[in-house]
Amino acid sequence: MTGHDHKPGNLPSGADDHPLNQVTDTPGPDTGYVLAAGTSAVRELLLALSVGFSLSSPLPDRFQEHLLDGVGDHDGLDSVIAAAKDAGLLSSDGTVVGTVRYALLKGTPAARIRALQRELVDKTLQEGQALGDLARDLARSGLQDPRVAAELERCADAALEFDPRLAAELYAEALLAGGDDVAKAARRAQAAAASGDLDAAGRIVDRLLATPEAPELRLGVDVAAAVWAQRGMLARGADTYSWLGPDRIDGSAPLAAVAMIGSGNPGGAEALVTAAPPSGSPTLLAVAMSLTQQGLRKTLEMAPELALPELIRASDMMNAAGTSIPLPETPAALAALSALHSGEPAVSDTVLQAALAAGQGGDAARPRLFLLRAWSAMQQDNSDDARLAINEAVKANHWALAPRDEFLLAALEVGLARRGSDVHELVLAWDRAREAMMHVSVDLYSLLPWGELMICAARLRETRRVSHYLEGAWDVLGRLGNPPLWSVPLHWAAVQAALLSEDPAGLAPHASALVRASEHSHLASVLAAGGRAWVSVLAGRFDASDVEKAARGLAAVGMPWEGARLAGHAAAHADERRDMAKLLACARDIHPQGSAPPPGASEQPNDSHTAVPAQPVLDKGGGPRPPDSSGLSAREREVARLILEGKTYREIGETIYISPRTAEHHVARMRRRLGAGSRSELLVRLRLALGEGYPPP
Repeated sequence: MTGHDHKPGNLPSGADDHPLNQVTDTPGPDTGYVLAAGTSAVRELLLALSVGFSLSSPLPDRFQEHLLDGVGDHDGLDSVIAAAKDAGLLSSDGTVVGTVRYALLKGTPAARIRALQRELVDKTLQEGQALGDLARDLARSGLQDPRVAAELERCADAALEFDPRLAAELYAEALLAGGDDVAKAARRAQAAAASGDLDAAGRIVDRLLATPEAPELRLGVDVAAAVWAQRGMLARGADTYSWLGPDRIDGSAPLAAVAMIGSGNPGGAEALVTAAPPSGSPTLLAVAMSLTQQGLRKTLEMAPELALPELIRASDMMNAAGTSIPLPETPAALAALSALHSGEPAVSDTVLQAALAAGQGGDAARPRLFLLRAWSAMQQDNSDDARLAINEAVKANHWALAPRDEFLLAALEVGLARRGSDVHELVLAWDRAREAMMHVSVDLYSLLPWGELMICAARLRETRRVSHYLEGAWDVLGRLGNPPLWSVPLHWAAVQAALLSEDPAGLAPHASALVRASEHSHLASVLAAGGRAWVSVLAGRFDASDVEKAARGLAAVGMPWEGARLAGHAAAHADERRDMAKLLACARDIHPQGSAPPPGASEQPNDSHTAVPAQPVLDKGGGPRPPDSSGLSAREREVARLILEGKTYREIGETIYISPRTAEHHVARMRRRLGAGSRSELLVRLRLALGEGYPPP
């Protein structure tokens, strides 16, 4: 039906003088409102137009009878239209004035309205026209007609893969029009899930799976598995495919493989893929899903070099297909995770950027793809880019983040706070992560965040909070045969956690695992060298060249923060000034310019310094900024801040890449410049010089 801008109760100016008189609020026996003067032909015309008929299409039979009978003073359609327009009841474009339309529809008996609406459907279909938007208007008005429901379902089916939010609205309107609640249940669930409404999708699919001989059962299982995955319970999704069984799996076998491998059941995945009949037409979508399961299975091999290219091609094909189907995990996310686990975060970012541009996975997948972009940026020590991607993820969907994505976001916040050496933020992020981890279970595709939380827990002496989750992670990897691609980063996280916990016994098995994996994984060999370098530095017996090589190796596999921190920490413990300078130069070289976190910063639990720039502040001309009114240079202000935070000369050197002796010289110059006779007086004068944020003790 056609909408109007007029509001009920506000007649056009001059309505009291209309030949048909005004529409009153007094219900009448037939129309519900009295149109005191005028003809029944005019009233019939206005009612027909109010219901949804138009002047350019056949009008109701009853109105035609009025014209043939010559009722009233009008003997033709044109004269009836002219009378209605002269009375100000019909607009020049042939639509009924809003207040009159409202009054007619409200005052006319419902049975008469429904009869006219059905006659409108009859005539529209007889003309060979689709109901189109008219079907939506009729359904919203309360008309129940199988033809209207069928039209809405047809339109919803067409929109499902490309605009699931519109499809969800159309399916809901089809139910209003009397559509079958079960017939399209799987598609309604798909539309809800693709729009991000996991609760609605879960309720719909629950009823479907409990229905004997449910229609489109395989699609319903696909939706259920996707919903379970987004809830962070991938194993439950795998269970739904096991329940479906090999006899009914058909084209869903690749999706089942993704869920089963991700939950540590490669045998079940192999059985379902083998039992599935040969795929039908080699469509882009079919090829994308086939490449996805093939690439994913290759990640489990001892030499997974071909896995990443295969998954990237799968993502490319999914982008080209331009469709949105329920997925436990998108090909782009799997390709990105494979790249991150291989030490290639830049490749991960490229894949994710293309997937987001193509709309891969629809609205429901966008938050996860953005969060994985944030992880890629964080791993490359680009905290600003990571924050931007997080913001995009949070606003990417109308609904709140799914539990799986909320957990990934919490781990990202922990990782950014840890790399920023902000202990206060780290504790806050850890508290949020503790809450988020309770809502999800462990699976293969969540190992990176679990590794980050393992390191944070060790730093904060909270290992007991994550120990049982990590047991689950090692169990999943064990059932998959401990594939190097997936297990190496978690072993590296365990090495870092053991170093922070000062636990040599806990470090040994993971260091050994990295050495064994070095035969098949370049990343493992780099991380094994990094682990040995860290142990030697902490033991105080290290060769500067070996440490530099290990640090640069870490940077080359997408871990510049880890590499620079190793070099900076070694520099602070070097005995020779030449080694110290060499390692500091290495740290500066591999640490990205403009990043906040200082690579040389300690990660001990009691460390609470705030990150400061590693290089002197520059003025607009590119040279060092001159001293401000306090008389302190930019570098001296950096040292002053760290002094006020209680840092020792060695800790200052670690933070801003200078030797402890240089830090001592800076302090001596500041004392002379500020005229401080003692350390306590120096602290007072430094607080005054730095201004707000440094109150007296």
